[in-house]
Amino acid sequence: MSVGRKIAFLVCSALLMGFVSSSVALAADEERVGGIDPQKVLFQHPKYEQTLKQIKNIADQKQNEAKVAIDKESDNDKKAEIFQNMRRNIAEEEQKLMQPLFKEIDLAVRTVATAKKITVVVDKTALFYGGIDITEDVVQELKKKSASGG
Repeated sequence: MSVGRKIAFLVCSALLMGFVSSSVALAADEERVGGIDPQKVLFQHPKYEQTLKQIKNIADQKQNEAKVAIDKESDNDKKAEIFQNMRRNIAEEEQKLMQPLFKEIDLAVRTVATAKKITVVVDKTALFYGGIDITEDVVQELKKKSASGG
């Protein structure tokens, strides 16, 4: 699974859990449902490409360090441990770098949903019928915040 797909999956999960859980207490007849394409929102985030480059640079560096350490090691168990530690470190760095983007997306979704009086936002693929697609509005909100330095 590519880094982009993993990130998109994480953002989908985080957004869905956050919005569904915060909206469960509302009465069904009062709810307005919005849908977003979380992948599109993430991929069009103004800082996404830059963040991916940072992740790739860190991953390359960690892989090179691990390769040097593995080449010096003769014990296969220790080689495997070095490799697993490298993978864990890369995943931690990726999460650390992506977290601010997830927070900005969350805020943009909440801002748009509030402005449109939407009480529940889900992945638009989960909408069988109805709902309001706010994907483009969220992307525009992210771009607006990024342009204003927010």
